[in-house]
Formats: sequence, structure tokens, C-alpha cells
Amino acid sequence: MNINILPGVLHEVADDIEIALSSNLSILEKWNSLTAIQRNEWICWITTVKKSETRMEHIQRMLHDLNEGKRKPCCWPGCPHRNPASKKWLKKT
Repeated sequence: MNINILPGVLHEVADDIEIALSSNLSILEKWNSLTAIQRNEWICWITTVKKSETRMEHIQRMLHDLNEGKRKPCCWPGCPHRNPASKKWLKKT
């Protein structure tokens, strides 16, 4: 069975996120039911961290939260690539 994993508005689904989503059909269906902006927020929330350990924690939290019916990351100011006003909440790199 091959189910398409839908992207975000600005961000494509990274390989590690794709693997995680593909591991559970129920989660994948929930992912694909999100709006493109909501998917974009999850992708950006995961990919903007620096440490691989934190990234894996974000992926696991995304899977848990999607399973619980949540549609976007909690306490995330929004994708700074899509919403310039969100940049002020992120650490300077």
C-alpha cells in the first residue's frame, strides 16, 4: 500500500518525518487530514532545532499529539519562513 504524504505550504516532508509517519497508517491519515499550513507548522517545528536528539523528541511528540487529535505544535509561535513576525520568538543563529 502506497499512501502519499502531503507536504506543507513552504516545507517538504523530511526523510525522518516521512519514515515516522509511514510507520502508522492512522497517524498518516491524520497527517493528511491537516491543512497545508498545519503540516507546514509541524515540519518547521521539527526541522528548526539544532540537535538530532531534540529533533527525534519533536518527531515523537508530533506522533503522540497527532494521535491525540492535536493539529499543530503547542506553544509554537509559527513558521518564521511563512510569518516573519514569528522570528522574534526564535533564538538567533
